[in-house]
Amino acid sequence: MTTLSLTPGEARLADWRHVLDGATVTLTETGAIAAAQAIVDDIVAAGTVTYGVNTGFGKLASVRIADNDLAKLQRNLILSHAVGTGPALPDEVVSLILAMKAASLARGASGVRPVVVEALIGALKAGALPVVPAKGSVGASGDLAPLAHLTAALMGVGEIRLKGEVLPAAEALKRIGQAPLALGAKEGLALINGTQVSASLALTGLTSIARVFDAALIAGALSVDALKGSDTPFDPRIQQLRGQPGQIKVAALLLQLIAGSEIRESHRFGDSKVQDPYSLRCQPQVMGAVRDLLANVAATLAIEANAVTDNPLVLGPGEIVSGGNFHAEPVAFAADMLAMGVCEIGNLAERRIALLVDPVMSGLPPFLARDAGLNSGFMIAQVTAAALASENKQRAYPASVDTIPTSANQEDHVSMATHGAFRLIEMAKNAASIIAVELMAAAEAIEHHRPMKTSPRLEPVLALIRERIAPLTEDRYLAPDLAAATELVLSGALGKAAGIDSFAELSA
Repeated sequence: MTTLSLTPGEARLADWRHVLDGATVTLTETGAIAAAQAIVDDIVAAGTVTYGVNTGFGKLASVRIADNDLAKLQRNLILSHAVGTGPALPDEVVSLILAMKAASLARGASGVRPVVVEALIGALKAGALPVVPAKGSVGASGDLAPLAHLTAALMGVGEIRLKGEVLPAAEALKRIGQAPLALGAKEGLALINGTQVSASLALTGLTSIARVFDAALIAGALSVDALKGSDTPFDPRIQQLRGQPGQIKVAALLLQLIAGSEIRESHRFGDSKVQDPYSLRCQPQVMGAVRDLLANVAATLAIEANAVTDNPLVLGPGEIVSGGNFHAEPVAFAADMLAMGVCEIGNLAERRIALLVDPVMSGLPPFLARDAGLNSGFMIAQVTAAALASENKQRAYPASVDTIPTSANQEDHVSMATHGAFRLIEMAKNAASIIAVELMAAAEAIEHHRPMKTSPRLEPVLALIRERIAPLTEDRYLAPDLAAATELVLSGALGKAAGIDSFAELSA
């Protein structure tokens, strides 16, 4: 297992991706934790009424809590807020939440003891991952319900998944030799206030969608060649006149991917077609806009992943100040942009699939089938792609505009960032399967042009596909092929084969 050394407040997106991929972390520069905790201790000793330390929460902030009830106050907070529902968050997301929450608390503005951060890191290192229901947060006042489940598990309440086995939390902690966490003043609130669930889900979505984006560029280039399309629309002079940076980048990549194709050279001169359909010709404009969107999201999440987003915050001796950093609007907007972007990736790809299976548009056999009629070829694979594209359109409605007041109107505007980000996991899978269909169909179309070869950048992609998926010489059970192609997209293997890694560029 890889171990990363993170400096709180200074981690890079690439570091967080390593956590998603299974790395654990150690934190440097943690001296600020104890200093902030001492300030909380001084306030408790002085009896100064301070929100989150010795008061109730939310609408109950005016209720003063006796000193001998402060520990119970924090425990009650966690138990009462652990009311999530729905499927459990994926293990890799929970790992990222643990790391991100620990790094945020370690910045020394939350007032927790070092033992709290140690409990988070200890669970991560041991692979003891709290079972956290995905639904129940509105993305303001922090991701209260899911973070309460995470915290409760560290306290020995609820469930923990340990090496694939779901156990009572107390039993799992015992197995890894970690004592249940007993909360002190302000610590429960610090643990459940914050955007770490929303941010982790959005970052998970970004990493997957970046791989889908790379695969879509590769599939789009392959489809252009398979359909004997033109690479003239990717001329850099066209893109420079527009000036959009993503468009310039995507056009350059498409040119590089197609360069040297024997198929392209076979029809460069004397081609009767005047213009290609938009789904081929306008890839720089559409996919370039998506790339710019991904860059904006990456910039937002790079900041958010390092942020202190609980409340109140310890700003200095005697200063514990209430604010609103827990409001996840930046993450909500980022998630909505990702949803729109991945939806458009799928929309464009589905249209290219439609071209590939249409003999009028492609000049190839109907549905790319040999002995069409007896064989249906990719007829229903295109229908599957259309179904997934439609589902993603429905999911792409912006969550951030759908605020509902909560907590007796104390929390009267919320972001809905959490489910806005959670949907990205399924949307990325849908889009990956759309791209998978295109890759299968484009690879089959290339077979009809043999012995001519496509480009030196795309032939290794075809070889990778053919390692898992044989040519479609006659109808067969296609579901396993689709699953294999989808995994190629989501794993990033296609990007590696073609030398593209957009996430690495965005997180540099």
